[in-house]
Amino acid sequence: MYGLRIVNLKDKPVKTLMTATKKTFGTAPVFFTAISTILGAILFLRFGYAVGTLGFLGTALIILIGHMVSIPTALAISELATNEKVEGGGEYFIISRSFGLNIGATIGIALYFSQAISVAFYIIAFTEAFSPLFDYVREHYNLILPRQVISIPSMILLAWLMIKRGANIGVKALYLVVVILFTAILLFFLGKTQYQELHQYEAFSMRNMDRFFIVLAIVFPAFTGMTAGVGLSGDLKNPSRSIPIGTIAATVSGMIIYFFIAWKMNISAAPDDLVGDQLIMARIARYGNIVVPLGLAASTISSALGSIMVAPRTLQALATDQSFPSRGVNRFLSKGKGETNEPVAATLVTSLLALVFVALGSINSVAQVITMFFMVTYGSMCLISFLYHFGADPSYRPSFRSRWYISLIGFLMALGLMFKINTLYAFSALILISLIYLFVTYYHKDRRGFEAIFQAAFYQVNRNLQVFLQQRSKSSKFGRWRPSVVCISKDSFQRDKAFRLLTWLSYRYGFGTYIHLLEDYFSVQTKEKATNQHKLLIKKSETERSNVYIDTLISPSYTSAIAQTIQLPGVSGMENNMILFEYDKTNPENLLQITDNYSLVRAGDYDVLVLGSGPGPIRYKNGIHIWFSPYDQENTNLMILLGYIISGHPDWHKSSIRLFAVSGEAEIEKTKSELISKIETGRLPISKKNVEILTKTEDISFKKLVNTHSSDAGLVMCGFVASQLKHEKEKLFLGYDAVGDILFVNARNEKALV
Repeated sequence: MYGLRIVNLKDKPVKTLMTATKKTFGTAPVFFTAISTILGAILFLRFGYAVGTLGFLGTALIILIGHMVSIPTALAISELATNEKVEGGGEYFIISRSFGLNIGATIGIALYFSQAISVAFYIIAFTEAFSPLFDYVREHYNLILPRQVISIPSMILLAWLMIKRGANIGVKALYLVVVILFTAILLFFLGKTQYQELHQYEAFSMRNMDRFFIVLAIVFPAFTGMTAGVGLSGDLKNPSRSIPIGTIAATVSGMIIYFFIAWKMNISAAPDDLVGDQLIMARIARYGNIVVPLGLAASTISSALGSIMVAPRTLQALATDQSFPSRGVNRFLSKGKGETNEPVAATLVTSLLALVFVALGSINSVAQVITMFFMVTYGSMCLISFLYHFGADPSYRPSFRSRWYISLIGFLMALGLMFKINTLYAFSALILISLIYLFVTYYHKDRRGFEAIFQAAFYQVNRNLQVFLQQRSKSSKFGRWRPSVVCISKDSFQRDKAFRLLTWLSYRYGFGTYIHLLEDYFSVQTKEKATNQHKLLIKKSETERSNVYIDTLISPSYTSAIAQTIQLPGVSGMENNMILFEYDKTNPENLLQITDNYSLVRAGDYDVLVLGSGPGPIRYKNGIHIWFSPYDQENTNLMILLGYIISGHPDWHKSSIRLFAVSGEAEIEKTKSELISKIETGRLPISKKNVEILTKTEDISFKKLVNTHSSDAGLVMCGFVASQLKHEKEKLFLGYDAVGDILFVNARNEKALV
């Protein structure tokens, strides 16, 4: 079976990590990297504190909650890894190829710093294995040695091994330390204590639940290593097989081991001892004074090994995709060595960064930020999986499938736990990631953003909403009116006043569809021309931040184009109810086409707007003038509503609406009272002072009054009716030379203001 994959070349990486690199690793490195990171420093140094504080049942609840993030993430990453060929960069590669390079780079940079600083965190934790040595020197020589006497040489040695020998030596060393780690855990389970023999085991012990989330914050990093093996993706012979098997196996194995360790601790030591002695496992295990420090050393150094193998590959992948604002930096960091494209330069930078934090000695607060970034990564993985399921993209065909609700639970849990663990750090992490995204987007304006993966989901939401609205639609007289306007124009690149009017109407209250007409027969050439013009109009819309939906239409005549348009379904989920025509006041050559097709539009039961575009700029601060005549009473409410909707756009925020009515002298007060009543009934922000009634006389025409009183208005509105149009034709819209832009309104029925 063959699949067609359409690639956005504009968003395509400059090069990939597949350039003749030799793949040497199988599934085992993925599993061992992940499991050794999962069973890390927290297991040996902090897990006893959790059991002692909360009891077995409380700790089991923490394990379950933690794995409500880790298991969905493991399933999501396994799913994503089997949908497309995963190259170097692990989690970064998956996110960037799903969300787009800009979002991928944003999360990738945060992920890289988390991985790099994690190296320092594990090296510092590694020094805790030498606590007996530090105690011995203090007791016998009265000398307090800083932890850096162990951590700095260890970091330098680890960096030298990785730069000199690469990931192969790291994986070989990983096998050794994993053997030591599991030997220590086995001897821990085989150990017996006097407490275990004298006290009865309480299977359902639970206490101090008011401190539950404090303990969760302390031990949660114990569950965050399941994706460590994914970073080796560029070195795997078969990533789509090794990543799912290795990641899921490590996650499930780690969860089971943690349950049994919590049970063993609970039956082997008193709660006070579990809380007070961070190396309590040494007092429980057989040969504990030897194997537990060795196990701690093995777990922390294996985690450090995993991180120092993964972090440079993330950095190399970021540089390969030209994520940084310097070509020289990208070229330097993307350099690889040998058949396996070993990231030597990236490893050097990572080692120096980690060494800085090792020299500082304590990064407890930084460790929480690291956890936040890992949670963002895990949440992103789950969100990608959920959106792919929800979007029903036919190109998404993973051989391994999770479930959409599992991915959604993982995303929500990751987001919720971030704020439960530390609200300040959660906000700080999200703000920092937002700033990185803004910087990356500014540097790479031509790359895809959020729409890369949300597009399919939006299509699904829109489709379902439209079907729902259609099935639940009621007669319009029972609903509340809002404009759904469609505009047809041949002159999109000569004048933009009609497009601006649509922008005002669709800013908040209405919906606008702008159709650029190519008056021609459909062919390959005209289709290509329409596509190019559509792209130009979209680009223009983006610069103006418009909410208008834009399309093109090829039709042999203006009449056929109107007939097609009025039969189109509305893109908003509601039917179009208003059509907008536009002509140039200085050269009204298309007015006859508009008037000739009026009856066709009314057959579609549309309100009709005709915009006369003046040659000058729009004078927003001079406001909107709305004119009423005795002949168009049913247009009154629609014009007032349109004025209110248009004035809600930021372009008009310093303007006001003025109402003018022409009436006989005996009816002036009545007409004014009726207009004010409409304003009050409709709760419209129009001042009574802005309502002006003019006396109708035979020697002064309606057009002359408009030209006299509204010559400086930003926009003028007048109503018209079918009988006037039938009698005057295009002359109805001419003669308003003193005013700027003028909008003629014809309502199909009277609109309610309540």
